[in-house]
Amino acid sequence: MTIGASIFLIVVGAILYFATNVHVAHVSVDTVGLILMIAGVAGLVLGFVQQTMWSNRARREVTIEDRRNPEDPRY
Repeated sequence: MTIGASIFLIVVGAILYFATNVHVAHVSVDTVGLILMIAGVAGLVLGFVQQTMWSNRARREVTIEDRRNPEDPRY
């Protein structure tokens, strides 16, 4: 899940939880909003963790050790 999709889930969940006054038979809109917010926060945390892991991979430096003997003549 991307960070944008996670923020979208949080926003939709907050709207359902805090801003609606709708009653649907056999469905609690407040609970659906809370579930969407929790899923959005979990996706946001996982998205940041994944982004941190990928950025650490990109920053790794590769060092090449030169094992040649400088006294060896070159031909």
